[in-house]
Amino acid sequence: MIVRPRNQTMWGLLLSTRGSIIGEILPRIVYVVVIALVVTIVHEFWYPFRSSLTVTPFSLIGLTLAIFLGFRNRVSYERFWEGRTMWGELHIVARNLARQTLTLPSPATGEALTAGERRDLIHRIIAFTHALRHYLRKTDPQTDLRRYLPEPEVKALLAASNLPNALVLNIGQAYARLCHAGRIDPILFAAIEHQVTRLAYILGGCERVQSTPIPFAFLLLLHRTVHIYCLLLPFGLIDTVGMMTPVVVCIVSYTFFGLDALGDQIEDPFSLRPNNLPLDAISRAVENNLLSMLGDANPPRLLQPVDTLLT
Repeated sequence: MIVRPRNQTMWGLLLSTRGSIIGEILPRIVYVVVIALVVTIVHEFWYPFRSSLTVTPFSLIGLTLAIFLGFRNRVSYERFWEGRTMWGELHIVARNLARQTLTLPSPATGEALTAGERRDLIHRIIAFTHALRHYLRKTDPQTDLRRYLPEPEVKALLAASNLPNALVLNIGQAYARLCHAGRIDPILFAAIEHQVTRLAYILGGCERVQSTPIPFAFLLLLHRTVHIYCLLLPFGLIDTVGMMTPVVVCIVSYTFFGLDALGDQIEDPFSLRPNNLPLDAISRAVENNLLSMLGDANPPRLLQPVDTLLT
């Protein structure tokens, strides 16, 4: 995710390329502008043909296209915001579980939880956060898991088809075993189980966002319409703006191609593109908070933007 300083100057913002979609759409803009340039040269210096197209149909189509692009980008941003909401809730649930684990009173009967057992329970919560990030981004989770889980458990988890779901099961079983042994009061266990269930809801919500794309037919129609509109635009402008046709086409195509590409980028909020969610930073924040609650003297530092990019 791009993090911009609040006091950035106007020129700094206008000339910024970090996080811009210009690199992705530049080839499309270039070939549309080249076509507009050829049309202009032929019209002005070689054969002054008179186009039967006028600005009016392009104005009507452009207005409709802008509405459709706005709708599509709103849907994409809703997916982006839902993903951010899920990870914000994960942060809350992780801290709630850690607090409940650390403040569990000693049971009336049975042995109280040791500091090591409480630490192991909280380490599993941290491991789930990292596991979910790697699962959504399809990256290797082994290094992060081995920092917080014993090797036999890591091997069993890596063999699972859905690693975060298997880890939620392990977390629930760990608390259930302590409850059955009389070391956690059943009433307190019910409150803990509610938080563990919320972890499962967060996992399911993230899977829903990632596995349910915007219908392909809608995207295909939008992509084709944008390209056809930008390709035909020079023929509608040449009689009106003359030599400025390539410039106008460049500006219009940058706007339409840019909105189209931006919707593609934020449709999957969990990927590694610059405009997607900073899952590394959120995971580190959860890790930092929970280890601080455990009394760790040197919890990992919160991630900061590097050249305005927060991963």
